[in-house]
Amino acid sequence: MNISEFAKIAGVSKSAASRYFNNGYLSEDKRNKIEKAIEETGYSPNISARSVRTRVTKLVGVILPKLSSESCARVTEGISEVLDSEQYQLLLVNTANDSRKELDYLELFRQNRVDGVILLATELTELHKSVLNKMHVPVVIVGQRMNGFNCVCHNDKGASYSLTKLMLEKGRRKPGYIGVTMDDAAAGKARWEGFEKAVKEAGLTVQKKFIETAKFDIDSGYEKAKHLLSGTDIPDCIFCATDNIAIGAMICCKEKGLHIPEDIMISSVGDTKIGKAAYTPLTTAHLHYKTAGVEAAEMLLLEIRRGSSVGRTLQLDYEIIERESTGKCETV
Repeated sequence: MNISEFAKIAGVSKSAASRYFNNGYLSEDKRNKIEKAIEETGYSPNISARSVRTRVTKLVGVILPKLSSESCARVTEGISEVLDSEQYQLLLVNTANDSRKELDYLELFRQNRVDGVILLATELTELHKSVLNKMHVPVVIVGQRMNGFNCVCHNDKGASYSLTKLMLEKGRRKPGYIGVTMDDAAAGKARWEGFEKAVKEAGLTVQKKFIETAKFDIDSGYEKAKHLLSGTDIPDCIFCATDNIAIGAMICCKEKGLHIPEDIMISSVGDTKIGKAAYTPLTTAHLHYKTAGVEAAEMLLLEIRRGSSVGRTLQLDYEIIERESTGKCETV
């Protein structure tokens, strides 16, 4: 069945059907007609072309949110380690933390010949789900989870909970929080939930004036810390969603004459080189990014060989790295 025949069955024009499969604008009525026809016929463009392929391309598309990110580099290293051994080549694309570009690149790989896609996702929306459902090759999502799809993720909630609890158990009673957008279910929502859980378990209240939302960089962490530390009533510890945000907060503390950890404790997630080398080494959670890349690549290869997707989620754990920013560890 070609697209003209499908459009006739759906009761829409060929151009409308084409717009649907290319994520263009359609009225709700036409979209419903097309989706009903897909459900009835099982039609998907290029399926016949794919079925007669005589060889694989040995190409895998990898969608990255940021080329300069240390965590992305570690994930990519793990992916490359596995796929290189199987003679696959990587096509790396950068979205610059723009979820719309994620959709564009998914569509690009959907229309071009790759054997699979690994998506390091930032935000997963219903539109993402719609595009992913149309993919003709296996896809593995790294860093986020979405029901029905292959995912490799981290225990973000557990990491933030443990770090916050660590500071509170050392006597801190005025916790602050510098997070990222809640649209990011892992770094934003899950890390907030872990922080909030630790605070409530300690019998404390999360004060709104001690909560800030930053971007994923040092400058933003610095600016948001300035807000938290601008008055006379300030936090005595801050959990930051990422190491970069924490480094910005530490710079702000130094400018204000606050001593870390004596006046204020700081912790975060990421275990980056910059956090280890900071003037006060940063307590952080090590997430197994390279392992995530290895597991994602192996999951993708399994799906490529199998020829179908079962949709499973693998959650990796974390390791707390305690350094001077929360006080030195006691040794026996």
